[in-house]
Amino acid sequence: MTGFRKKGFGPTRRAALTLIGAGALAAGGMTLARAAAADDEVLTEAKVLRDPDVPVAGNPDGNISIIEWSDYNCPYCRKLEPELRQVIKDDGKVRLVLKDWPILGPVSVTAARIALAAKYQDKYHQAHDAMMGVSSRLTEPRINELLAAAGVDMDRLKQDLSGRAKDIDAILKRNNDQAEAFGFRGTPSFIVGKYRVPGVLSMAEFEQVIADARKAKMN
Repeated sequence: MTGFRKKGFGPTRRAALTLIGAGALAAGGMTLARAAAADDEVLTEAKVLRDPDVPVAGNPDGNISIIEWSDYNCPYCRKLEPELRQVIKDDGKVRLVLKDWPILGPVSVTAARIALAAKYQDKYHQAHDAMMGVSSRLTEPRINELLAAAGVDMDRLKQDLSGRAKDIDAILKRNNDQAEAFGFRGTPSFIVGKYRVPGVLSMAEFEQVIADARKAKMN
């Protein structure tokens, strides 16, 4: 599976954005939804927006949430990262929920597990930024080099990778189950407020979707 490569969404941005209806983060107040292939409810507001184990950036008290599913080896995720962060910084009222979704091979899984392990020493964001900030494909030695340079305690990291393995794998499973339930097919993919955004947007398009999401929230 590869990352999306889209300059927009075909004829118009609005044509491809999906306003999530009944059954998944519904306009009526985020009703419960059941995943098509699972017995478990994976798209509740608590699990998608408020999972306490999933890192948050931007304004944690923001009035609109962007949920991003990304892979550290996805070139489109890396390209988008600084632009999305700038939009969030400029807005000041956006909460960014970071869902690690390693779908591009074993090294992606390793990178995601390492980033989440770094969370236990309050270094998730340093690990995330270090791995998103490179242009070449990651390898495990390169990941270790990047994280050490970012100030991550590597001995503690190894301990948490082992000791917290079940917790880390459970987070990744939840993230994957949600992505599949939403029908995402690649990275990056987003939920912006009540909009499903399966692919890459420009800064201007993200600003517009955020504005649309705020209007939808009021209706």
